[in-house]
Amino acid sequence: MAASLVHMAVGQTKDVGWNIGVSKTLDHPLDRVWEFVVGPGLPLWLGEGVAFGPDAAPGDPYETADGTVGELRGFRPADRIRLTHLVRGADHETTVQVAMRAPAPGRTMLRFHEERMLDAAEREAQRVHWQAAMERVAAALDGHPS
Repeated sequence: MAASLVHMAVGQTKDVGWNIGVSKTLDHPLDRVWEFVVGPGLPLWLGEGVAFGPDAAPGDPYETADGTVGELRGFRPADRIRLTHLVRGADHETTVQVAMRAPAPGRTMLRFHEERMLDAAEREAQRVHWQAAMERVAAALDGHPS
């Protein structure tokens, strides 16, 4: 009996709806990128009004100044942040993950990944959103001495 193949569109998954990932390798060491992303750079990708302290833990709620809410699901220093994400006025939440690794000394690959989107249109809108967030983070890091 031949296996049935299900055609999935680019960005569509069997289990978590539609997803998008944006990554960039930055010319900054991992510890600097981590400290920036969870500190002064947080508004550049998540929104104004949020702070994750050194004791951040899964289950901690957050709310941005523009009304986006969610819950921290994972927080592994110098590795990744995972959180739920519900934009004000949206009818569903997504999951956002920010991950990083050091592919070489003094360089960090930073990745924004979002899943549980409803369709290709939302995926494309979020691709634009995360590309802009990445550019803001990269530009801010480049404007500071390493």
